[in-house]
Amino acid sequence: MTFWEHLDELRKVLFRSAVVIAVLMAGIFMAKDFVFNTVVFAPIDSDFVLYRLIDKALLLLNMPMLPEFHLELINIDLSAQFFIHVSTTFYFALVLAIPFIIYQLWSFVKPALYENEKRAAQAAFAFSGVLFLLGVLVGYFLIFPLTLRFLGTYQVSYEVANQISLQSYISMFTWLILIMGVVFEMPSLAVILSKIGILTKSFLKKYRRHAFVVMLVVAAFITPSGDPFTLMAVGLPLYGLYELSILVCRDFDK
Repeated sequence: MTFWEHLDELRKVLFRSAVVIAVLMAGIFMAKDFVFNTVVFAPIDSDFVLYRLIDKALLLLNMPMLPEFHLELINIDLSAQFFIHVSTTFYFALVLAIPFIIYQLWSFVKPALYENEKRAAQAAFAFSGVLFLLGVLVGYFLIFPLTLRFLGTYQVSYEVANQISLQSYISMFTWLILIMGVVFEMPSLAVILSKIGILTKSFLKKYRRHAFVVMLVVAAFITPSGDPFTLMAVGLPLYGLYELSILVCRDFDK
């Protein structure tokens, strides 16, 4: 294929991906009540699934349950709610479209690979969509609620009441969840880098201790909470991804 033919194929991939995102956006936009009241704003109340699980665990340990929790969100910008509705719809559509987009990218690069390269790359592309969605779920059900509960109730003084803006809430919601989806791509990236000779299993093993410290630093950056429970709740899954990256590099180590 010529350069222009490759460019035309890429244009088709981008067009199909854009169409899927647009269709998903239309459906999500019309499901406003479910998207916001049932999904986006669920972590602002004590009834959220993670908080209830923590309460059950505390009861089993004969420890006091978590205090009642509820955040009041405010909006001071006339057009903010509409544009937040549109942007949140786009992010939801993008997340749901990621498996299709990854499949389209695989279809685009597959003809340029040798047979031995296809086997490794196919596994990486196949699991990358699953890992991204898994990261999104971890971000939604674990990372964001813990961060929200800590920052939403933190006060430098009882004289200062927290008034959380809608923009601030949505910004943190989308950022934390999307970044967790990206972070969970670590094993897929390890497969690709090991196949082209940049990353090896021995290298990852050699710096395992350093990686644990780095993961804790990353966890502290993702979740500003200073308590050890939140730090380990985020850091351990990240380190688990590092160990998984070592396993997937096994067959390509020289």
